[in-house]
Amino acid sequence: MIDTFEGRTAVVTGAASGIGLGLARKAAREGMNVVLADIEKEALDGAAAEIGALGAEILAVPTDVSKSDAVEALAAAAFERFGGAHLVCLNAGVFQAGVSWQRTEADWSWVLGVNVWGPIHGIRAFIPRLIEQGEPAHVVITASMAGMLTVAYSGPYVVSKFAAAALAECVAHDLRAQGVEQVGVSCLVPGSVDTKIADSTRNRPDEPPSEAQAPDHHFVAQTLREMTSTQGRHPDEAADIVFGAVRRGDFWIPTTDQYEELLRPRFDAVLARELPSSANFD
Repeated sequence: MIDTFEGRTAVVTGAASGIGLGLARKAAREGMNVVLADIEKEALDGAAAEIGALGAEILAVPTDVSKSDAVEALAAAAFERFGGAHLVCLNAGVFQAGVSWQRTEADWSWVLGVNVWGPIHGIRAFIPRLIEQGEPAHVVITASMAGMLTVAYSGPYVVSKFAAAALAECVAHDLRAQGVEQVGVSCLVPGSVDTKIADSTRNRPDEPPSEAQAPDHHFVAQTLREMTSTQGRHPDEAADIVFGAVRRGDFWIPTTDQYEELLRPRFDAVLARELPSSANFD
């Protein structure tokens, strides 16, 4: 458990916008060194300038989290620059909706590459280093309320976020089974936060499906865009929640006040051997 952040080092993936940028700002205000990683070079440069202006020592590393060598290079750069890391936020994520069997292999590969392989590469690159450094450290893996509740028309995203949540649990169990006490793990499960997640196809390396090819994806993305922009928490508020939870040692970190209200019907349905209702969460 980390009881103080000042003078320590945070690493944040997906740091150029949304929750990642909120986490970077919070880390800087807590007196941390900040390593910012993102695939968008121009946005990353802007985020680095903003975080540096807050007084933090920074390192900006362009990173495609779907590539293991890129995440390994990120970890190596962070440890070379600051001599260690103490808060690692594996936060980068993308959104792809659509009817499950209608989405292409490329659609599935893109979203799973970022949302699942990203944190897998992250824990493989950082956890051994965090154990070896022998200091209190914490890893936060960003899933989603869509990693705990299922909905129609969003198969690729929901599947990826369930996997991210399961990964966080497994890593926590593995650390406990190995007797590693100085490294903690949390799973961030955001509800509606005002981010650009609905527009994440801007970072897709190939051509995203058109509205004619995937009308359901575009409909869901527009709905998400409207919900996050009108009802979503500010990313800085989400970051405040994360830092408070890390201080307490919480495993699950929800950002919605409806967390229990939303989850209870799901688990009641599971116990009753029924299909849980399609969620309506914010």
